[in-house]
Parts: sequence; C-alpha cells; structure tokens
Amino acid sequence: MPADGSRDPHRLTSVEGVSSPTWSPSGDQLAFLADRGTDVERRVGRREREEEDDGDGSAGGDENGDDEPNQQVWAFDLVRGGDARQVTDREEGVSAFDWGPEGDRLVIAARDPTEDERAYLEEVRDGGPIETTRLQHKVDGTGWTDDVTTYLFVVDYDSGETERLDDAYGGGAFEDVAGMEPRWGPTDRIAFTSCRLERPDDTLVRDLYTIAPDGSDLRRLTDGDRQCSRPSWREDGTLGFVVRDPENWCRPAEVHYYDGEESRSLTAALDRTVAYWGTVEWVGDAAYTLVGDEGRTRLVRAELDGTVERVFDAQGEDRAIQGFDVAADGETASLLFSHPSDGIDVHAVAVDDLDLTADEPPASLRRLSAVNADLIDSHSMPAVRRVEWESDGWALDGVFYADPDLDLAEGPHPLVVAIHGGPISYDEPEFSFDHAALTSRGYVVFRPNYRGGISRGREFAEVLKGRWGTAEVDDIVAGVESLVDRGWIDPDRVFGHGFSYGGIAQGYLVTQTDLFAAAAPEHGIYDLRAEFGTSDSHNWMEADFGLPWEDPETFDDGSAILEADGIDTPLLVMAGGEDWRCPPAQSEQFYVAARKQGVDAKLVVYPDEHHDIGDPDRAIHRLEQLLGWYKRHDPGREEAADA
Repeated sequence: MPADGSRDPHRLTSVEGVSSPTWSPSGDQLAFLADRGTDVERRVGRREREEEDDGDGSAGGDENGDDEPNQQVWAFDLVRGGDARQVTDREEGVSAFDWGPEGDRLVIAARDPTEDERAYLEEVRDGGPIETTRLQHKVDGTGWTDDVTTYLFVVDYDSGETERLDDAYGGGAFEDVAGMEPRWGPTDRIAFTSCRLERPDDTLVRDLYTIAPDGSDLRRLTDGDRQCSRPSWREDGTLGFVVRDPENWCRPAEVHYYDGEESRSLTAALDRTVAYWGTVEWVGDAAYTLVGDEGRTRLVRAELDGTVERVFDAQGEDRAIQGFDVAADGETASLLFSHPSDGIDVHAVAVDDLDLTADEPPASLRRLSAVNADLIDSHSMPAVRRVEWESDGWALDGVFYADPDLDLAEGPHPLVVAIHGGPISYDEPEFSFDHAALTSRGYVVFRPNYRGGISRGREFAEVLKGRWGTAEVDDIVAGVESLVDRGWIDPDRVFGHGFSYGGIAQGYLVTQTDLFAAAAPEHGIYDLRAEFGTSDSHNWMEADFGLPWEDPETFDDGSAILEADGIDTPLLVMAGGEDWRCPPAQSEQFYVAARKQGVDAKLVVYPDEHHDIGDPDRAIHRLEQLLGWYKRHDPGREEAADA
C-alpha cells in the first residue's frame, strides 16, 4: 500500500505462512520468507545438480516429491512485475535474512548439517529415536533440539551463489527461537547475535558480533554478561540494540548504543522496559522505541546522551501500539495500532509529528488498512475504560471491557477475569476477538495489571520474583472486590480464564480463595519441581527459584498442586499437546487433583499445539468451551434467562 493512503492495499501472495517482508535498499524488490513449493526455475536441472552436489546442503524439498518445502527467501520485482522468484535453496531452510547495502546480495541465517547430522535428521524424520546431549534439549514451537550449527551465508541475488561465513555461527539456549538476527550495515559489515560461552545452553546471554561480508574480521562488541537482541545500524556505521539482564527479567530491557568503542544505555533513566514489540529505529541522532509504561505501550525518543522523553501523545489512552517502523528516508513512520472497537491496523505519520505533545492527532496521521472492517461493521465491539484500585498500599490499574449498550449502573453483571501471562507482561486496551465474544454475551471483562508486571519499573516487577502465588492473588482479588463495591459486578458470578501465567495464577486463586464460580486455567504450571527439566524454561526457573535439589522449599511454595485440597471451584483445564513452555502433564496433574476430590472438572488438550492455539478451528473451539463452561456453572443463569 502507498504510505500516503492514496489507494487500498494490494495483495501480493496467496500462500499461507509468509513472513519477514523486507524492502531492498532501492525499494524495487520486496523479499520475504515462505515455504512455497520449489520455483520452476529451481526445479529444472535439479537432478543433475543434486548428483553433482558436494554436500554443501544446497538441495531442498520439492513440491512434487515426498518432502515438505522448507522456508526460503523469495522476492518480488515490483518494477517489472510477475510472480515472486526463489532466491535461496537451503536444505534446512532459511530462518532470517537481510539485504546488503547495494541490493545485489543478501545475508541469510541457515542451518548447515554435517553428513552425520544430515543422516541423523533423516532418521528422526522417518520416526527414528531422538538423541541429544544438549542441556536445552527442547524449545517450545521447535521441539527437540539437535547439534546442527546455524551459520550466516552471503547470497548473490541474481545468481543465487552462496558463500558461508565460517566464523559467523550461532549458539545459545533459545537460538532456535531468537535466531541470529543478521543485519547488514551501511559500511559493509554484518551484525548478528550468538552465544559463544563455555555452556551456551546454561545461560540466556547473547552477545553482539560484527563481521565483514567476506567472512573476515570477526568482532565481539559485548562482554558475555548481557542478552542482546534486535541490532539496528545508524547511517554512520554505529549500532543500537536491545539489552536484557539474562538472570533477572524484572530489570527493564534497555536500548544500548555502541559507538565503535563501547556501549552504553540510552534509556536507563526511564526505568521502563522496551516493549515486546520494541525495536530500535534511528532518526538522525535519536533512537525511537516502544516501552511498557503504566499499563500502556508507548513511543519514546532517546538521545545519544541518555536523555529520553515520552512522545506522540496523539496515541491516546484507549489504543495500543503493536509495531513501529521508520522509512529509510527518515520522513515517514508506520504504526500498528490496536483499538478495542476499531481493530488492528496500519497507520502512517510524518516523523516530524511524532514529537508533538498535543493530544489531538496530527494532520499527517492516516489509517492505511481496515483488516477487520466486515467483522466490526456487523458485530458489536466492546467499549473500554481503565479502572483503578488499591492493594497492599499499591495503586493498581486494569482494563475493563463491556458491551457499549450495557449500563454498568444497572448491575450487577457477570464478570470474566482475564489474567495476563508472563508474569513479566501487562495489559492495555487492545482489539481481541475473545473480548468481543464475551461482551456480546452480556459478560464484562476485567484484565488486572497485578504486581509482577513490567510496565511500572523494576521494583513493581520484583515483588513477585521467586514468590509466585502471593502478591498477584491479593491484587486480583482486591481488583474484583473494588468492582463489586461499585455495584457493577455480581460477586457470585465471577469467572476466570488466562493463558500461561494467567493459568498459573488461577491455580493459586482456586486453591487459596473462593473468588471464581468457575475457572479455566489454560496452558499453566502447577508443580514447579515436576516442571523443572520437562519444559524449555530451566534458565528462567533457576533465576527465579534456584535449583529444586538445592532450594526445594521455594519450588514447593510456588506449587499450587500441593494445596489442591483447597480446590472446590469447577475447572476447565486446557493444554497444548506439544507445549514445551508449560508441558501438558502439568494440566493433567491439576485436572486429576480436582477430579480426585469430586470437583467438576474437564480437561481439553489440543494435539500438536505449542504454547499457543494457532489453528483457527481450535481457537473457535476454545471460545466455545469457555462460554459453555461459564454458562454451565453460572449461578445466575436462570435469572439471566428469565430477564
């Protein structure tokens, strides 16, 4: 779509699973990742090439063969037109890429198995046994890990000729998810992240490196004590990047700047974390990024001297920013806004208008898409407001959704408490089909920002560090009680759901309180000792709780299963069959503990799903299960039906 909004978006692809669209420096090509079938030009002569293959891993899956196609780089020529053409042909696919500064080459990250490793992978794909010596033996969304090394390669855009950069290789506990993040700079150097420590799976450290595109002159820019990500080049060849404490995620993630000799934080004075969606976008000497700030994702500008300011007040209080980017010319920025009643859509704005302090939107701000227009036009979307309450001396806030035609003063109404994950996270007003499905059926939805979240700085987050099942329980109960006191909510018709830590928190709520008429803990953890080593989170758990054989009390104190005799709340327990973040055995334990005591409970497991529900049919099924469970256990359902 044109950034000036002069015409509607134009669809380019018809296959699913397309990702990482990236413009060439000239803007004439648009490259992306996709697992399409092999390009016709690539299939011609494939047999001869494979017979001549010297084992460098160039062969890939063919749509006419038995193998599924792997993710490759494809590109559209937007000047001459036509279908996208395949640029790479890696046996194990491509995980990430970036354009060179002249647009004639790309850097890609791709696994490159040895002959022995290739034989093992084939055996596993044919149903053979899993063999591993890695401490990080599984990763959610990836599955069982192996010892295959990921390297950077430089690829000629026209010919497809590929050269491996032997010194640019990956490593680290979560590299299968984070990737090497290759970024090709303006001065012909390539930045990437990797962990080269002695025990790379036993830490969350990722260092920042640069290398010349011919594979020479490798440099490590950081010191093995930080988790570095999202490198971003300035025009002068210096770098910005995001840094986390690898052992304490309660410390805010910060934007760092490497000036060629050393790095320093540009956002330390803010005590606010770089948001989940946050990247580093340069405009002259200033770095723009998104931060979590008081239950809100907002834009800040950081100067090279460490001065940081909140900007773009025109965002308002009732919508989230879930993406931000600055055009190569530095004149236009794009924003992905999420608004509870308007949807999730791309907007554009003049960069000069980002620093305006007025609440009114600038004239340059324009909406470029309307992805959910048909849904929004035909169904009622929820109205939103922020609510505040006190708990243990803290002033807290949450987000409250209700049907726009619902008069809260005519309550009390049934409430669904939707609990965010993390717990290093936060809730803000945003578009969600879940919210609309609930509010359109007469429920109001409450999303509390309990202590342990990260949008209020380090002290607020560390209240819950290693002390799960304490402050968040008090905060959520106090939040619901404040809504009851306002006359909005029926205390006998309070229901719960929540995913990941939202499921974990419900484990504590149903064993310690009688808050819920019915609860739906989703993809949670309830036995911390049993979780250790069976999930992919051993580094996070050790940082918060220690090791179970050294600190068994801390693990037991955080295990809701040990207080299961306090459960009398009907439970709809849900899990992903291949969730390696919160393994399904955890949900099975909690379900059996409830059923053993005669509590009405139901277990729903989604086969092949990870720490997510990605399949649309299953997402619908999940909502139907939630709605049915609440209806079944609603003590006011007869009165509601009569009304």
